[in-house]
Amino acid sequence: MLMSYTLIITEKPNAANRIAHALAEGEVHKLAKHGVDYYRFRRKGKEIVVAPAVGHLFVLNEQSANRHWTYPIFSVDWKPTYNGKNSIWSKKYFENISELAKHAGDFISACDFDIEGSVIAYNIIRFICNAKDGRRMKFSTLTEVDIVDAYEHASPHLDFPQIEAGLTRHQLDWYFGINLSRALTLALEHSGGYWTLSTGRVQGPTLSILAQRQREIKAFKPTPFWEIELDGAIDSKEITASHIKDKFWKKDEADSVMHRCRGKDGTIEDVEKKLRKEPPPFPFDLTTLQRDSFSLFGYSPKQTLDIAQGLYEHALISYPRTSSQKLPAKIGWKSILGKLADNPEYSELAKKVLSKPNLKPNEGPKEDSAHPSIFPTGHKPVKLSQYQRKVYDLIVKRFLAVFGDPAVREQVRVTINVNKEQFVAHGITTVKAGWMELYRPYSRAKEQLLPDLNKGEKVSVKRLEMLDKETEPPSRFTQASILKEMETLGLGTKATRAQILQTLYDRSYIKDQSIIVTELGEAVVNALEKHCPEIISVDLTKKFDQEMEEIEEGKKKREDIIRKAEKELERILADFKSHEKEIGKHILSAVKEFEKEEHTVGKCPECRGGELHIIHSKKSGKRFVGCTSYPKCSRSFPLPQRGFIHVIDKKCFCGLGIVEVRNTGRRPWRLCVMHGFNTTEKKYEEAKAAGKIGVYKKPKVPVAAKAASGKLAK
Repeated sequence: MLMSYTLIITEKPNAANRIAHALAEGEVHKLAKHGVDYYRFRRKGKEIVVAPAVGHLFVLNEQSANRHWTYPIFSVDWKPTYNGKNSIWSKKYFENISELAKHAGDFISACDFDIEGSVIAYNIIRFICNAKDGRRMKFSTLTEVDIVDAYEHASPHLDFPQIEAGLTRHQLDWYFGINLSRALTLALEHSGGYWTLSTGRVQGPTLSILAQRQREIKAFKPTPFWEIELDGAIDSKEITASHIKDKFWKKDEADSVMHRCRGKDGTIEDVEKKLRKEPPPFPFDLTTLQRDSFSLFGYSPKQTLDIAQGLYEHALISYPRTSSQKLPAKIGWKSILGKLADNPEYSELAKKVLSKPNLKPNEGPKEDSAHPSIFPTGHKPVKLSQYQRKVYDLIVKRFLAVFGDPAVREQVRVTINVNKEQFVAHGITTVKAGWMELYRPYSRAKEQLLPDLNKGEKVSVKRLEMLDKETEPPSRFTQASILKEMETLGLGTKATRAQILQTLYDRSYIKDQSIIVTELGEAVVNALEKHCPEIISVDLTKKFDQEMEEIEEGKKKREDIIRKAEKELERILADFKSHEKEIGKHILSAVKEFEKEEHTVGKCPECRGGELHIIHSKKSGKRFVGCTSYPKCSRSFPLPQRGFIHVIDKKCFCGLGIVEVRNTGRRPWRLCVMHGFNTTEKKYEEAKAAGKIGVYKKPKVPVAAKAASGKLAK
């Protein structure tokens, strides 16, 4: 008979490996069941087993799925994730924990210490392990020191306030997401259209904010103004200055200044110099890391989060899903700096910081009760990808910079008098680099040099020019700036904002890095704004988020908030249903136009008269590429049946549009439907250079047969 042991449950396989090797006193036995590794060892004479999940092993689902969609629905329960066709791979993790739980005497949650990690562990413990409670390890890094401390000081109970808040969030997001998405899709269907539409508790308000900015840009009417600029010389020294008024809103005023100054030289009237201290940056919280990563490297917020999560799982950085800008002394600043000093890449900079008489980070105002800000552990990285290397370097340099001295910058303001009209030139230079030296190449301080000038010097005016200009519209949101806006408005959480933004891209509601709301996205927002504005209300979303915080603080109960949400949704959806016909018609024309744009592959190479379109067969439920001249032309090509699919702007060397396929949890991949391979930029450019663009050669072997057999390269 097997001896009872403690079963530690982790969120990911990497974490299970690290926790086992950190806690073991002696040999770690790596075992496997159902193709999943788990670990067995002893600590202080006690038998311990560490087994991984792989994220959520349970998801909310409708209790009894109806064949035909309806709404509102509130009858949901938690079901194993592997019941979904895209998550069958999670079944082996479920079965592994299920078997190990049979012989466990007690359970410890070692999942990430946040709302999601708490819900993951709680569902496993109550549904798989058939237990009501367990202990809770809390750590912010996967280093040995932190893991051992988390185990030795594990809470005697699970973190139920956080669990209750997490369960509430999941249920509310499910209620809003499923019901509102069904309502939109059915409204379209009842108007004769077919397209799966979605919105949600946070998704809708975010799309509305983006659409509102786009409207402001479209409605913007530029206002003309004029600026006057001069180029002058003082001996061999050159200077450029602008009129002190900056903008002239009346042209005759600018003409009058030009008339007074034309042909006249000037005099240096004043030289004002000021020294300004610029404090070090704050430590990274997740949103700031995502914004800087996008700005510096062009990485999307989701991509940055995925990279940071990987660095965390390899014990290179602290837990990334944090809103904190604090670096508490208990993380061991000197110890981390000492480890960085042993790394040749950061040795010189780390030693400079360590040589300071007092170590004190420049902390920001934001706090997170669960985790400190993002910081490197000091462990030396091995075999990082180019993406990981960049984000890791940014985090290390930021950590070093927060301990730096303030930078000292000199600001110079030179005033030039030309026939009683004042022109001003500004300069700024770094006198003392301070923290900027530690943060290179990421400190982007602009230098604007001015020559050394003195009051009373004569200025020879070489050029005097009046510039015609216009006011510019508000700038479009980028992925970085919309994240900041969502944070400011309290939309979503630090952990969910990136995924919400990605969902808007995946649904083709938005596109491009400088975000454009598509015709489809605009139609959805316009219809909801007109007929059911509460669905995209920022205030409603914020209200529920605040109440979830109160659940976490123990001030409110989950059941009360859920009942309140059900009543709100019943009222909102009743209003929606009364306007369903108008909403469907409003969206229909945009969907048809959008579908044509997204699903047109190109001219049919067979008949030359029709177009190849992505077609969804209502009869078989399958999708394929077919000719619009059918039945006259029966040319067709198969398509992958899973994932979101659309035609992108680029073309294959054969002249047809390239199809992009997106699957949850996988990188997008692209293919040419005719040639059946994953096209690349290099292949496309090579074919273009060789003059092969648009050339069609009928394949000797039917590509359809190859694709159908699953030989499409990914």
